[in-house]
Amino acid sequence: VQLQASGGGLVQAGGSLRLSCAASGRTFNSYPMGWFRQAPGKERELVAAISWGGGSTYYADSVKGRFTVSRDYAKNTVSLQMNSLKPEDTAVYYCAGTKVQSLGVLTTTDRYDYWGQGTLVTVSS
Repeated sequence: VQLQASGGGLVQAGGSLRLSCAASGRTFNSYPMGWFRQAPGKERELVAAISWGGGSTYYADSVKGRFTVSRDYAKNTVSLQMNSLKPEDTAVYYCAGTKVQSLGVLTTTDRYDYWGQGTLVTVSS
């Protein structure tokens, strides 16, 4: 089972990026998914999460109104659209999946079993 995150890069403040997480080895369509990030010297934090059905989402206060998480069931992918990026959004972004089906969103690191390798997002001022 692998999760492959892509789409990171260097962008100026105010710009946009779209991250994508592709799953292989099994489908994650029936499981909650999440996007985390970790900046240098800081703990990994949840950025956004989405329920298996896509009807429930969660966003960290710091990204509300700027980031949007979504799922593409046909492609077995989860995306994170990031707009109005700020220098403080600079971090390695990870997608995460679970082994256990559950309703709603999962908001803590320990609820996730599978992690992508991370993609670096750098926002310049």
